[in-house]
Formats: sequence, structure tokens, C-alpha cells
Amino acid sequence: MSERLAVRKTYKLFIGGAFPRSESGRSYVVNDAKGDFLANASLASRKDARDAVVAARKAFGGWSGRTAYNRGQILYRVAEMLEGRRAQFVDELRAQGLAKGAASAEVDAAVDRWVWYAGWADKLGAVAGSANPVAGPFFNFSTPEPTGVVAVVAPDSPLLGLVSVLAPVIVSGNTCVVVASEPAPLPSITLAEVLATSDLPGGVVNVLTGRRAELTPWLAAHMDVNALDLAGVPDDLVKPLEEAAAGNLKRVLRPGPAAWDADPGTARMSAFLETKTVWHPVGV
Repeated sequence: MSERLAVRKTYKLFIGGAFPRSESGRSYVVNDAKGDFLANASLASRKDARDAVVAARKAFGGWSGRTAYNRGQILYRVAEMLEGRRAQFVDELRAQGLAKGAASAEVDAAVDRWVWYAGWADKLGAVAGSANPVAGPFFNFSTPEPTGVVAVVAPDSPLLGLVSVLAPVIVSGNTCVVVASEPAPLPSITLAEVLATSDLPGGVVNVLTGRRAELTPWLAAHMDVNALDLAGVPDDLVKPLEEAAAGNLKRVLRPGPAAWDADPGTARMSAFLETKTVWHPVGV
């Protein structure tokens, strides 16, 4: 009796809530921890990066305009669905070389971290904002607002690292374009499948797979990208990307030791917030 022919999954991009192939038609081989063929992943191009930014910008008004409570509900729903596909994520992490216990622990940590950030959705305004004392008959309030479209270069921790840089960007109302881990992109697209079937609007998160050195310069120089998170960027690329980002005064979050894997805190959320101060006369 002959063995069944394995049906290999084709991993595509995630742009605007859909899963298109790269417009270039290119792909690259992803190997498992033993060096054996695991899958083909799309090799995103400059055009794909531009399309992802367009989708993120289009989604920004609707996502940032939702109530903080509603965004929190949606992120909690994503965590529920991530938990429901736990076994699949464990299998993918084991294929990347993690032992069974380590893979299980990483998935659990990723779910917990997503829930942690979701809980901040309706609390961030109270912590990052303030009512300011002024000498005059005025109310003076400072309130945090999302920066806009954020380009995120995910670290090579393919699930926990991705969640740790993605969740704090979108919880406050930003939209994003994620460049997935180059050697381990598969959990990123699996997470995109979770996002696509949750209540998250299309375009809030867009995922590109491919060469970081090829994609990041276009995102750093893109005039409609408002901020850049370099968590997964190698040291030799940081300075050129910062120089390109200066073209429209992007906010840049540099990589660093324990930049995402330590206790999360609020730093990654506040890095992509703008503060608006409003004066209002006191009523009679």
C-alpha cells in the first residue's frame, strides 16, 4: 500500500485582511531545525510593502476611532483563538528546534502576554494622560493618541517575540506592518490566520515574510509610515534605517538587550503614542 503524498502548505502574505501571494511571484525555502525542507514562504517585494502600508493607513481611522473598551474586547478574542490553536503553534515551534516543553511554555507565555496587553486597552488613557493644574479659569487635559502606521521588524523568537512587539502597537489604536522573522516566519502567518478569523478589522495588522535587508529600507523611508520598531533588526542595519526614517521624522524604537522579552511594562505602548493637550474654559 503506497504512502499518501504530503500536501505542503503554501505560506502567503497577510495584507488588508487577505492572504495574497507576493506580486513578485517569489518564495524562499524554510527549513526545520534539522535542515530539512519545511515549507515555502512568500518573498515579499517593495510593491508588497507599499500595499501593506496602504492597507494599514486605510484601516487606521476606523481602528483608532473605536472605543478603548472595544479594542480590548477584540484583543481578548484573539487571545481566546490563539489558545484554541495551541497545539498547532506548539508543533510549529518544535519544528523550529524547540523541545516540547519549551515550545509549550512559549505558546503559553505568548497567550498570557497578549491577554496582558489587551487588559491595558481601557486603562492606558488614565495612566498616560493627565489633568494638568493651570493658573487660570481653564481645564487643561493631556490625552494619549495613537501615532498612526507603525512598521515593526519582529525578532527571531517566532511567537512570543512577535506577540511582544505586535500587541502593544495595536492596543492603543495604531495599525501596523510587520516584517516577520526571516528564518522562522511560519508562526507569524499562522497568527495572521488567527487575526483574520477574529473580530480584528482587515488592515490593522499586515504581515510580510521575506528578507529583512530588502524590506526594511522601503518601510523606513516610506513617507506614510509614522514610526518604526527595530526589535528584530541586526546591528549593521540599525543606523541606515534610522537615517532613512529621519525623512519624515519617524519615531524609532531601537533594538536592545531584553528589549521585548523582559517584563512587558508600558514602554512599548507609550513609544507609539502622541500626547494631545486640550484647554477648555471653566463654565460659569
